[in-house]
Formats: sequence, structure tokens, C-alpha cells
Amino acid sequence: MIRRSIKCTIAMPSKFPTIGFTTTSSSTNTSCYHNDFIASSKPSSSSTIPNKGRREIHHIRKAHTGSSRRYHRVTTRLTAATAILTCLGNTSFTSSFSLNMSSSFSTEKETRHPLAKLSENFDHSWIAQLNPETEENRRLSKQKTPQDDGVSNNVKRPVYNGHYVPVRPDPLINPRLVIHSPDMAQELDLSLEDVDSEAFVKFFSGDVDGAFHGGDGDDDDTDTGNSNGAHKVKTWATPYALSIMGQRYTSNCPFGTGDGYGDGRAISIGEVAVAKTSHPHASPRYELQLKGAGPTPFCRGADGRAVLRSSIREFLASEAMHNLGIETTRALSLIVSQDGNTSSRPWYSDRNKKSIPDIDDPRLSKYSLEQRKQIIAQLNAQSRNDPDVMIEEPNAITCRVAPSFVRIGHLDLFARRATKGILDDNSKADSSTQEFKELEGLVWHACFREFPAQCYEPFKGGNDILSASKCLLEHSLDGISSMVAGWIRVGFAQGNFNADNCLVAGRTMDYGPFGFMDEYHPLFAKWTGSGDHFGFMNQVNAGFANYVMLVSSVMPVIEANSESMDEANKFKDELIERAQGVFEDKLMEALRTKLGFHPGDEIADDIWGDLELLLRESRADWTMFWRQLTTVVNEFPVNGEGVNPSVDYGDMLDMLITNDKVKEGSSPFYAPLDMETRDKFLEWIQTWRECLVESYKDDGASFILSKDDNSYTAPLERMRFANPKYILREWMLVEAYSKASPSSILSPLFPISINSSEADESMVQELFSLIQNPYDEGTDEQDRKYFRRAPDEALEAGGTAFMS
Repeated sequence: MIRRSIKCTIAMPSKFPTIGFTTTSSSTNTSCYHNDFIASSKPSSSSTIPNKGRREIHHIRKAHTGSSRRYHRVTTRLTAATAILTCLGNTSFTSSFSLNMSSSFSTEKETRHPLAKLSENFDHSWIAQLNPETEENRRLSKQKTPQDDGVSNNVKRPVYNGHYVPVRPDPLINPRLVIHSPDMAQELDLSLEDVDSEAFVKFFSGDVDGAFHGGDGDDDDTDTGNSNGAHKVKTWATPYALSIMGQRYTSNCPFGTGDGYGDGRAISIGEVAVAKTSHPHASPRYELQLKGAGPTPFCRGADGRAVLRSSIREFLASEAMHNLGIETTRALSLIVSQDGNTSSRPWYSDRNKKSIPDIDDPRLSKYSLEQRKQIIAQLNAQSRNDPDVMIEEPNAITCRVAPSFVRIGHLDLFARRATKGILDDNSKADSSTQEFKELEGLVWHACFREFPAQCYEPFKGGNDILSASKCLLEHSLDGISSMVAGWIRVGFAQGNFNADNCLVAGRTMDYGPFGFMDEYHPLFAKWTGSGDHFGFMNQVNAGFANYVMLVSSVMPVIEANSESMDEANKFKDELIERAQGVFEDKLMEALRTKLGFHPGDEIADDIWGDLELLLRESRADWTMFWRQLTTVVNEFPVNGEGVNPSVDYGDMLDMLITNDKVKEGSSPFYAPLDMETRDKFLEWIQTWRECLVESYKDDGASFILSKDDNSYTAPLERMRFANPKYILREWMLVEAYSKASPSSILSPLFPISINSSEADESMVQELFSLIQNPYDEGTDEQDRKYFRRAPDEALEAGGTAFMS
């Protein structure tokens, strides 16, 4: 197999291929494709119809006042009952009875709080199973932080022990629901009426106490979930540690010790037990977390807020990733502070753009044409400017949801504390200390939350934490490696893939400086701080480094319960060596499938190696290229009854390139191909095509491997499921949030379409609809507007091509 490496500032195992792969789009759902590489299945397209209908109903309801909604729920039986009472002369009772009963069909529902089901199913395992900060350490912290009142936990301060601190969110002023996910609400057993309530908006905008008093539900002391729901609400923030590419840091902490790092603006507002989740192994519960809910002890002096711009990006990206079939945290709701809370943030003026030399720049004259292309591509991928203006933006809160938010950084922190003072690698940690017990408790909790059937239930009764720890590491390896391979498949760069931004189960989180790639480059990233180490194709290395940190953090527990240190070290060395192969295999399986081959067919590896260089040289759009390649297989079938595979490679290349004159932006190349590059692509497409045809003959590798699968998958279907047609390109997000917050942001990409005096959130809804079925062909309007290359301006503009 040909291996080509990308220059990077870090040294990682040589076994890793550090080149990337490409994505095309597919027009069907992911549920049939789980055997190849998709971790989480997506409902069939038919299941989205009821959701669409529910959304339409929701919008109709929002157009009515609260009283009109109640009026329309009055039944004929109620009307008859009030008529009888009127005849009896009890008009005052009749009026009261009608008003109270008009909101539901039964006496039970008449007083039922909109959040009653949530309240009834609260089950806060993080609080129940883990430790709070001790009173002694709380007092010590207060002595070092004079501004701390000792109660509220809303100023930065050191937290020396414990898995959490209780902290109440700071509610938004004038909260208004912008958008919610009907699918996520349904998983939480929340109806559209519940979501449309004042209590819902209060609760998920941070007013967790006020949500259960007044509003849509009366605040009397009944068993209907009104006031008794309030005392069930527990809210907390957690500490964790920072590690970057396997290196542990404390300099990020304002105290220089690592005791002030953690959830700086994310506050958990409860865990809800559910019948089941859409995650394959996790405990049947969801944790609710508000991002931007105000400062915590870990805020490091910041205001603890999120702005509407970043919240729109987080909400849409979370749900897009879910529908792309990659494990992720979800988004339930996005709520903005209407003419209320605001924050100042550094951002980009319309003058802040990349400055990249062109191919004829005199400074490059001493280089060959090929070298000049490579230099320009490298500069384009790595040129990122800092913000140059301050803007005032409305605050917003996104409620993100997951079976758990157990981070590698959580285990990292408690492993550091448990092993503090150990000077050599051959000594065990003292298992009798409180610090060790906190690490041990967190390991058990991670097993309980993420892999209960595999790693918790078989071992907890016998207190076999050795087996549980090894089980946790095995399942985490599969989850994290699958997640990263999925990112490469769909062209996603997380941007800030530290260990604290990596969940133990392998679930995408922290949609901050992320970006979906337009023009391919192996070191692509949006964030100014990503460096080469978090570049697109190097995310495999970063994922492996994070996994090694997880292993290192669990090892003190394994060592303490092993017969000897030699036995423990042998397990660690063998696991890490095997993990290198797993990360590489997951990546290559995804790339092979994008090319149409069976994920185990290694004949595709050299084909990818040759293609990667061409994609870089030709300025190819990652998503457009792969989707057009899928179209080639659709129009020129590879196999099947009565199929005589075509050898019209020139026609195939023309179909791949398409014609921008017919449809603007439809070509997958950001510059016309010169004759030399075109000839290279013609040679490549012939090699790829011939190998694909051979591999699906009766004696071909992909065909034989397919027979071992549960069901045969044709090459076209493999490619359709591997290559999405629609992704959340940054220019789309910029247009959506610029229109939603026009007084704050005036994008140079859309200067005319935005009325600075009116907010328009219609594009947020439009993009939310688009991402529901990223593998489908979509409507004609969606195809015209969103299946295209990024505008050239979007590849240069600050805040779009790059961001802080």
C-alpha cells in the first residue's frame, strides 16, 4: 500500500496514514448502512413526514394566543356539561369550570404541568453516585476568593476535590424560543404543547425554579408536577482537566494548578430516565445541559454566556451530525434573550480576509508550477487571521442532550489527583486515599452511563472493577475511532479536539470552532488555534492521542487491582499498539466505502492514495466531488443483471466535472482543470473504474466479502450512504445567523439581503429542514441553493473561511 504523509508539527505513530479521504453525497437514509461504518442509525425518510406535519401544527399553534389554544381543545362533552350547569343556575361555577377544563380533556390534564413528565422522570445519577466538593475544601477555596459568597458558585475559584459543584443557571431576560428539535423532544416524551409552553421556555432558558411556579401550570401544592417538580431540579457543573495531543496542561487554569478548569458556561439541569435512547449501548437516560447559562467556578473570569450566532451554529450542527449517522450530542432547544442580555465578542470586519498570492506572483517565480500550486494550497489552508472588531450580540442558550457528558478530561483530572506524588512508572497509587476513591467512582460511573450492559452490570455486583475498567477501554476504543472516521467521511473538522472535548463513548461534542470542509486540504480547519495537529486528516492522530490519555487515566485503577505492575503494563502496551491499528482500519474502511468498495477491500487503498494528491492539486470540493462520483456509478452501472460495464471513461470524467454554465457552482472544482490535470483524472478514473468492476465480479474481493455480510450492498448504495449531498457549509450558517441577528452582524457575503432593523430566522428553519435528510436528493429548490460549491468569497472572508 502506498503511504504518503503530511508534514505536521507532532510526532505520531508511523503506522498512521495522515492523508484524508473525500466525501460525496447520498440520497438515502443511513439505517441500512450500519454494518459498514455508521454507528447510529437514522430513521427512514418516511418517518420524517409526521415530524414535518408536527412542525406545521406547531407553527399554527404559535400563531394563536394561549386562550385560543385552550379554546380549541374544548370538547362537545364539556359544552354539554356546562349547558346543564347553566340550566341549574350555577353560572359562576359554570364559568370557572369552563375556564379550568378548556385546557385539556380530563381533570388530570387540567392541572398537569407542561414539565410534569420531565419532573417525574428526573433521576440524577451524577449527583447520586458521585461526590460533591467537601465543606473543608469549599471553605479553603473561599479564603482564596474574597468575592465568593460561599453559596452561589458563580465566580471563578479553585475547586480542589469532588466531581461536581451545585450551581444555578442565570436566567435569560425576555427569553424566546427560536427553534427546537421535535425528534429530540419526542425522545424526552415532551409534546408540542409542552414545548410551546411558558414553563418550557423558562426552564430551558435557565429559570429552572420559576418554570415550576406560575405560567402554564398553577403553583399550588398538588401531585400534578407543579410545585413539587421544583424540588426535584438539581443543577451542577463539573471540573475536568486539559490535555492536548497527549500532553497534560495546567497553564490554562487561572490558578496554574488545574483546579479551576471545567464547565465554564455549561450547566447540567438534570438527568431524565427514558424508556430507551437512540444510542446503541448507553444507559436509558438523557442528561440536559444548558450552554451559555452563566458563570460557574470554572468560568475563568468570562461571562459564562453564549451568543445567538454561536448558538445557531451549535444547534444546527448537532442535529446535522445526528442525521449524518455519526454519534453526537443532540440539541433540544435554542432560546434567545429578546432585547435583553447581550455580550461583547471579538469578530471580523468585512476588511478581514485572507491574503493569498496567485499563481503568477513574482515571489513564487523561482518555483515550478507544481510547487507553486502546493505552496498556495498550503497557505490557503493555514492562513487564518484574528478578529479585528468588537460586536455586541444577543445572548442565547442551547440545551444540548446526551446519555452522558463523561469526558476523557474528567478521568484525566481525577487520575492526576490520585497519582500525585508518584515519582516513577512502576509504583501503584495508594488506593486508600480519597483521591483514588474519586477516580474509582468515576470509572464505575462511566461504565454505568455509557456501557451498562457490557461493563457495569456484569461486574458491579462482585466489585470487579478490574474487568469493568478493561471493558470500558475496549468499548471506548471502538466508539472514538468510529466517530473520527465518520468525521473524515463527511468532511468535518472539530477544530479543538482536546481530550476534554472528547467524550469517553465517542460522541461528537463542543460545536465551537468546527467547520465542514469546502475545498479539500488535509490540514483544513476553521479555528485560528487549530494548528496542524487538529487539521482535517490529522484528526485520526488527535483521536488516538485522546484515547491514549483515556488509557493512562484509567490505568491507576487497573494497576491497583492487577497482580503486578508487569501484568498491568503488558495490558497497556498491547492495548495501545492494537488501538493504532483500529484507528487506521476505521479510517480506511470509510475511505474504501466512499469509493464504492466493500470496507474490507484493501484494493481501494492505493486508489485513494493517488486520488488524495489529485484532490489537493485540483482544488476539489470535498462533498461535491464524492457526490458527483456517486452519480457516475449511477449513470454507468458497475454490475447487475444484464449490465455490460461501460468503458467510456471520457464521458465519466465529463459527468464528474459537470458544467458550471448549466448550473452555477455545480462543478466540484474551484478552478477549471488544465489539460495536464484533466489527463491525470482521466487516468485515475479508468483505474478506479476497472478495479471497482473487477472487485464486484463473482471472484472479486468486494463481492466475496459482501457474501459474509448480513445482506448484499451494491457499490452504488455503498456510495450513496457514504457520501452526503447536503452538509452545513459555513456560508450557509453565516447567512442564517446574520439574518437572525442583523443589528449585530453584517456579513460581507450578504450585504444586501439583510435589513438591519428586522431579524429574520426563516433560514434557521430552512437549514434545519435541509439537514433532516442529508443523503436524499432533496427538493429542486434545495438542490439549486445548497448543492453547490462555496462562493469564492466564502473561501477568503473572516468569520467564514476562518474564525476565532
